[in-house]
Amino acid sequence: AWAQDFLEKVPVGAGAYSNSQGLPFIRKKVAAFISERDGYPADPNKIFLTNGASEGVRYIMQGLVRGPSSGIKDGILVPIPQYPLYSAMSTLLEGNLVPYFLDESKDWGLSVESLKAGVEEAEKKGINVRGLVVINPGNPTGQCLSEENMREVATYCADNKLVLCADEVYQENIWTEVNPFTSFKKVVKDMGFEEEGENRFQLISFHSTSKGFIGECGLRGGYFEMFGFTPEVRAQLYKLASVSLCSNTIGQIALGLMVDPPKMSDASSAVYEKEKTAILGSMKRRSIKLVEALNKLEGVSCNLSQGAMYAFPQITIPAKAAKEADMKGVKPDVMYCMDCLEATGIVMVPGSGFGQVEGTWHFRTTFLPSDDQIDSVIDKISKFHQCFMEKYR
Repeated sequence: AWAQDFLEKVPVGAGAYSNSQGLPFIRKKVAAFISERDGYPADPNKIFLTNGASEGVRYIMQGLVRGPSSGIKDGILVPIPQYPLYSAMSTLLEGNLVPYFLDESKDWGLSVESLKAGVEEAEKKGINVRGLVVINPGNPTGQCLSEENMREVATYCADNKLVLCADEVYQENIWTEVNPFTSFKKVVKDMGFEEEGENRFQLISFHSTSKGFIGECGLRGGYFEMFGFTPEVRAQLYKLASVSLCSNTIGQIALGLMVDPPKMSDASSAVYEKEKTAILGSMKRRSIKLVEALNKLEGVSCNLSQGAMYAFPQITIPAKAAKEADMKGVKPDVMYCMDCLEATGIVMVPGSGFGQVEGTWHFRTTFLPSDDQIDSVIDKISKFHQCFMEKYR
């Protein structure tokens, strides 16, 4: 039925260019998905389909960061630790990344005080802060924001006229009942903000086919929704998208399938729900197992992974190891991860790649290995860590 619907809507097939904003009937499906999720209407004309969420982030940051030729130093508030896409884009666009630090002692919590501190420091440097990036659930930190916390963030953005960029690509990957996922779109609407007038609020929300239980990262499907922007601004984004003609149509189709899954009346519904439940249930089990194992290691502490696909433990690096890393010209967490790779074949990303509080060291690892592999992965990491600590004791 879905394939027939596609062929009726797009008789030329997937090999032709689409509208630069994305296939209209797919955008309607995305709008219906958002409306059903949040309880508020969504407009297909305010939705852009992109090559993964990353392309959407690039478009929005190109719009926010005016570059040195303007004579203005624009900056974007970005969480630390952060997904490096944002620092890379800031550098590419010659903008300024304005860090705000998440609180590891409070499950990587986001405080308005940290936002204020980041802005104050930026203003001292003559930086004009134009937007705030929030990654929820967090990457690499795995935290899920409470609705109360989200309201505080939204209020801060409204008071300071900041564009809120909500990176919500892990919204299906929730492993805790304490803070279930709520979109910033719903929070903003619940608070009474509107798209125009005195209560105007500006929000960009990103989503992707790369995460969740779909995990089709190579197909490059994604979208962003614009809330609170004028038709003139959307027209400029359309021009930017049209430079690349359109996002790939296979990714658009994958996105359509993600937001419009089989319904109860469809023959494939039972199989779909069974596979979805199995995948998410397995990931939750593995997240708990990995974090528990990491917390048993000497000098390692790891917060519960509330969402996303990662654990981000803090590690105490022995002084002897830190000295050797310095002699090699690398950071201690980089040496630790490289040594682990050479000893086990397991790739872990050093915390210095994401940013961290000075004097602390972390690494990001994942619980994506399957149920029949995760125990072996944990065993290899544990044995490596024990040998590393013994070597540099």
